[in-house]
Amino acid sequence: MNADVAKGFEDGLSATELAAALTVNDLAASTAWYHDIVGFTIDRRHERDGKLLAVSLRAGQARLLISQDDGARGLDRTKGAGFSLQLTTTQDIDALAARIQSRGGTLESPPASMPWGVRVFRIRDPDGFRFTISSP
Repeated sequence: MNADVAKGFEDGLSATELAAALTVNDLAASTAWYHDIVGFTIDRRHERDGKLLAVSLRAGQARLLISQDDGARGLDRTKGAGFSLQLTTTQDIDALAARIQSRGGTLESPPASMPWGVRVFRIRDPDGFRFTISSP
């Protein structure tokens, strides 16, 4: 018997959710962008000695932690290059895109229908992290 099967992994990993943690250059500006423009709710603020270090955000079941870059690896390093996160929603894609734009957000690509049946648009946060928002 395969060792993975014996351990209960017959079908591989079975996760129930995925959360991401991103390091940002300006925590206050990024918090405002995710909350005020995109529509994430603030789940929790993480402080130490009265200093805000990170913010936990939520959009439905999707969770995101953004934390202040401490500069240890260089503040000028590229963030978000070659990386994209996808958010799937049952909400109206066109209405969401319009709301983001009405709140000052910029779409990287406008809503479009894909050949496989979903409708998507793309946004990029202040640090360059890309998000694709799509219908199921």
